[in-house]
Amino acid sequence: MTFVYRENVQGARPDLLQKYAPVFRRIAEGALERERQRVLPHEEIKWLKEAGFAAVRVPREQGGDGGSLVDLTALLIALGEADSNIPQALRGHIVFSEDRIFADPSPERDVWLRRFVAGEIAGNAWTEIGNVGLWQTATSVKIVDGIFRLDGRKFYTTGSIFADWIDVLARREDGVDVLALVRASSEGITVSDDWDGFGQKTTGSGEAVFRSVAVDPDNILPFEARVPYQHALYQLVLLAALAGIGRAIVRDTAEQVRNRTRVYSTGTGPTDRQDPQIQQVVGQLAGFSYATEAATLRAAAAIQRAFEAKTAGPDAVKAATEAAHVEVYSAQIVVTELTQRAGSLLFNALSASAARDSHALDRHWRNARTISSHNPVINKERVIGDWHVNGVVPPINWSIGVPTPPAA
Repeated sequence: MTFVYRENVQGARPDLLQKYAPVFRRIAEGALERERQRVLPHEEIKWLKEAGFAAVRVPREQGGDGGSLVDLTALLIALGEADSNIPQALRGHIVFSEDRIFADPSPERDVWLRRFVAGEIAGNAWTEIGNVGLWQTATSVKIVDGIFRLDGRKFYTTGSIFADWIDVLARREDGVDVLALVRASSEGITVSDDWDGFGQKTTGSGEAVFRSVAVDPDNILPFEARVPYQHALYQLVLLAALAGIGRAIVRDTAEQVRNRTRVYSTGTGPTDRQDPQIQQVVGQLAGFSYATEAATLRAAAAIQRAFEAKTAGPDAVKAATEAAHVEVYSAQIVVTELTQRAGSLLFNALSASAARDSHALDRHWRNARTISSHNPVINKERVIGDWHVNGVVPPINWSIGVPTPPAA
């Protein structure tokens, strides 16, 4: 199938769309085969790094593109149309780089911005599975013989297998949660591609093990000081991937319909492309895609306002961050529902041959369903309902784990 890059992603700077469009086209050309063979996109992510994608948000005066969060989100949607696994694989980098961009000016911040401009990216290692309590982590950072050492085991380490750095949630000996940044090539780190989900198979979301990994003290950052809208941004990346899937569904369905020569005797047109009922299905898919893209970009604009509020002080950032979470969670409800529906509805416009494994059209629903399993939408529906009815501000942080038994 041919990837058609559409420069109608609203809100993005045209120069950025033009800069990265050739890379997205190259990525799209092999996406179907990577899906069928489960080939990790090491080469494709390398192309993005070489093109400067790691520094889309880095200010121009420091060598980056100086793009807004809306610009970045529009690019992620277009990238998601090419291959929805790759925006998710870059999710950890997008949030960590945002933290460094949001941070106050300092020599340490400048070091990280230079790394991003050089193409270095970060992966994510926050979640632990098994018998770990809510708001707890078994991963530790301890001083051993005068050196900070990181020990622990993480899962859902999206993107870490492609990364230069890994952003690890850990706990110091004094009980304070921190983020430890370690080079992915450091001695004692093992990252595995053992994600066995039925969708998003090539995001590198498997296990990472850290055994007495040395950590530079300058790369241990307090969790509380992290960019305040980080969880909204984590979710926004998933919404962009879903919106990209929606665009890919329209693209692939239209192409299948356009090229079909066989028709059903019960159809309502001389060819499928001239059949009003089939045209209606494709139009509905396009409408779903339009809505998901618009909702995602509106959510991105809300997070951009939280970024810009820093100049007005902490109270302004807090208010804008709370508003951004309302926007993002509201968008999640729409984008999740419509993209999954589109992934199933597309087959109404096609015939049994569309179910052939060689087309892998089922990947759109599988990938959308898998992405939608992060940050359960039913929880966000309740949260947004509570906000509208009772004015309860949505949480800006959350945890997953084994609940703590109630006190006797």
